[in-house]
Amino acid sequence: LSLYVKNGQFKLVANSMRMLGLGTIIEQLNILKQKLSSEGVFDLNKRELPRFINTVGIITSSDGRAFGDIVKTIKSRNNLIDVILYPSLVQGKDAPRALVNALNLANEHNKCDVIIFGRGGGSFEDLLCFYDESVVRAVANSRIPIISAVGHEADVAFTDFAADKRAATPTRAAEFVTPFTKQDLICSVDSYCSRINNSIGRHLDNYEI
Repeated sequence: LSLYVKNGQFKLVANSMRMLGLGTIIEQLNILKQKLSSEGVFDLNKRELPRFINTVGIITSSDGRAFGDIVKTIKSRNNLIDVILYPSLVQGKDAPRALVNALNLANEHNKCDVIIFGRGGGSFEDLLCFYDESVVRAVANSRIPIISAVGHEADVAFTDFAADKRAATPTRAAEFVTPFTKQDLICSVDSYCSRINNSIGRHLDNYEI
């Protein structure tokens, strides 16, 4: 407090200001983001998703809506694709360790062509485990390509920067792993069969001549 004696006026002099609550958390996240960026964690080589995908790993909560949405979308587009769930907590203080363990297990099994990593929407606090340093580093170092699909379209977690590809929503991630629907594949096979038959017919015609 400062007092101006002449007219008895008090002033409040602030040397520093800081937001309470999320302000401190966001400040810490900005520091972590700068650290990971300076170390090149976000700039590791981004791999292209396989052209043809046979097995998709999903790391999310077994009870969450995201898992059901992903499976429903995949099966509706191409039910020839196998799905393996590696269940994990997706919020709370124990979630980072659970997510890392699930990702390590998926890499150890090495059965998946690609992994969808994420959860459905929630509050900013609910999504904090996808900003955790250990989780981000695990995603960046995964031997299997990863699609980070956290929250809704507006949500951008640190795993989005570390993954090979970001999906705005879990459903969008399911569309990424099914670039060819079952109907597309059937049409392609029919087309190839027709071309082969036509080629055989032409050869037979030449032979008869």
